[in-house]
Amino acid sequence: MKKDMKFGTKAIHAGAHPDPTTGAIMTPIFQTSTYVQEAPGVNKGFGYARGKNPTREALQENIAALENGKHCVCFSSGMGATDAVIRTLRPGDEVITGDDLYGGSYRLFTKIYEPYGIKFHFVNLTDASNIEQYINENTKMIWAETPTNPTMQIIDIEACSKIAKTHNLTLVVDNTFASPYLQNPLNLGADIVMHSVTKYLGGHSDVVMGALITNSDEWHEKLYFVLNSCGANPGPMDSFLVMRGIKTLHLRMERHCFNGRKVAEYLKNHPKIEKVYWPGFPEHPNHEIAKKQMRDFGGMISIVLKDASIENTFKVASSFHVFSLAESLGGVESLINHPATMTHASIPKAEREKAGVVDNLLRLSVGVEDIEDILADIEQALA
Repeated sequence: MKKDMKFGTKAIHAGAHPDPTTGAIMTPIFQTSTYVQEAPGVNKGFGYARGKNPTREALQENIAALENGKHCVCFSSGMGATDAVIRTLRPGDEVITGDDLYGGSYRLFTKIYEPYGIKFHFVNLTDASNIEQYINENTKMIWAETPTNPTMQIIDIEACSKIAKTHNLTLVVDNTFASPYLQNPLNLGADIVMHSVTKYLGGHSDVVMGALITNSDEWHEKLYFVLNSCGANPGPMDSFLVMRGIKTLHLRMERHCFNGRKVAEYLKNHPKIEKVYWPGFPEHPNHEIAKKQMRDFGGMISIVLKDASIENTFKVASSFHVFSLAESLGGVESLINHPATMTHASIPKAEREKAGVVDNLLRLSVGVEDIEDILADIEQALA
């Protein structure tokens, strides 16, 4: 696979090699738990399916190519991938992360790893200089999510990378909201990129998976060791489904971005909307950074309703027909979510509200349906 190939070509062809036995153009689903060995310790590169599976290997090659990375390790979920990174730390280590964070990441950091003696600082990363005051001899990692979930904060990846390199820290970027189509953090100095593959990469709301991409041989060895030792590996059917989904990633993202822009502009002037979070607006904080490090602004939008009552918020959230009220995002279908009671319920109310995740905030994952139907649905739900 030539490195200079364009994104859509890589999405379709990277990792996809015709099956040498049959010539099948699609990567087969190798539904097996083990592999026959020619002699003890002599095999064809596959010993046991927890460690390696040919379908998963093809997918990992594909995702690595999309992120311009050397290595990719896939996990059974985005949280499994996140967990693998934090497992490499030791009691007493410290991590600097954002104050607007996916609820599952916050729960993992505070409920699972803080009791083991790993300290997390939740910092406003929209100004990267805020990082400096939290760095000490125990700091090992910066974990940045951009755009953030759900208030769409934009973090300057290059600025974070410079600070990380100055202090010999590892920079991990959760690139789920952008997808590799819109943003490539390794190009901007990140050491590891994390994806909840469940979202835009899979793209069809039919699989749960996570991925870590890196150019570091050392990090790849560490992360693969965790995968093989701890067992959060995805199955071959899931790997096949994601490879199929990725083949249309560039086409889907074009429509997500087009529809997202139309919805954001429509909601901006709606009398029942107090605020719209979307990084494509010139007045959005760090809009210029978003322009610099992203190719477009995506299909994720959050809104704050003017009527702040929880009754009204629940009524609006439950009144859509094209949008479905559900967790997750990034599928072809439009979804609406109430973060305070759904994806971010594990974050204490005071902490949520400090980051802007108020009870009357709704998060929209704008799908690829016809824009006229999407806008009509929003209008009738708000009415």
